[in-house]
Amino acid sequence: MREKNFIILMSEVKERLDAEVLKRNHADEISQERLDPIIVARRYNDEAISLICALFSYGNVKQIVKFLDSLDFSLLHVSDKEIEKALLNHYYRFQKSEDIVALFIALKRLTNENRLENVFKRGYDKQTSVIDGINELITTLNSLYPHTSKGYDFLLSRVTTKSKGAGALKRWMMYLRWMVRDDNIDMGLWSGVDRKDLIIPLDTHTFNVSRKLGLLQRKTYDLQAAIELTCKLREFDANDPLKYDFALYRIGQEKLL
Repeated sequence: MREKNFIILMSEVKERLDAEVLKRNHADEISQERLDPIIVARRYNDEAISLICALFSYGNVKQIVKFLDSLDFSLLHVSDKEIEKALLNHYYRFQKSEDIVALFIALKRLTNENRLENVFKRGYDKQTSVIDGINELITTLNSLYPHTSKGYDFLLSRVTTKSKGAGALKRWMMYLRWMVRDDNIDMGLWSGVDRKDLIIPLDTHTFNVSRKLGLLQRKTYDLQAAIELTCKLREFDANDPLKYDFALYRIGQEKLL
């Protein structure tokens, strides 16, 4: 009886989430009144600019967007010295100006040689692992402009070799959602990565909502929890589990439970 009730409950959860997905999947869901960092990324539809927007997406959303609006993304096409001069007085929470400079220079050097998608796929294609793809991007950016500090290591993240106890890579996973999925929210700029392989960008809203809905049993907020939640969402949609991500986030953000 308990198992039957659980199945019924999960069907109700799926029905609720499917309705939320339809409700949220329209252009008006992202606006100045309903802020999300993708509002800045969508202005440019560029994979490098989108990565900058994603990596700085932590903290208060109004402050995130305000900071992103202060950046001149044309700096990705100028000399190192011009970048250093232009970003001299820029900082954001844990990142000092030299950390922001490092990211711009590393990205400029990468995009002068290749596309971020191609670098990502070098790692991803080995075992269709998005974690391996992220590791390839992190390793490449660090090699093109070696720089280390507490703020920069947090911004870029470190290479991940395990899931239990490891950071959830939320900002990287959100970036991949933007790049791979294509709807009224996400941009779909990449074509060589399968949506079914994505891992949910687990933030505190999504984590708490998923536990309340019975979608996630794990009590530790880590990469393993993100993987477990994604596996559960694949039961609802095997080909596109992350279509539920934005809905779960908004449910938590708007305190709808």
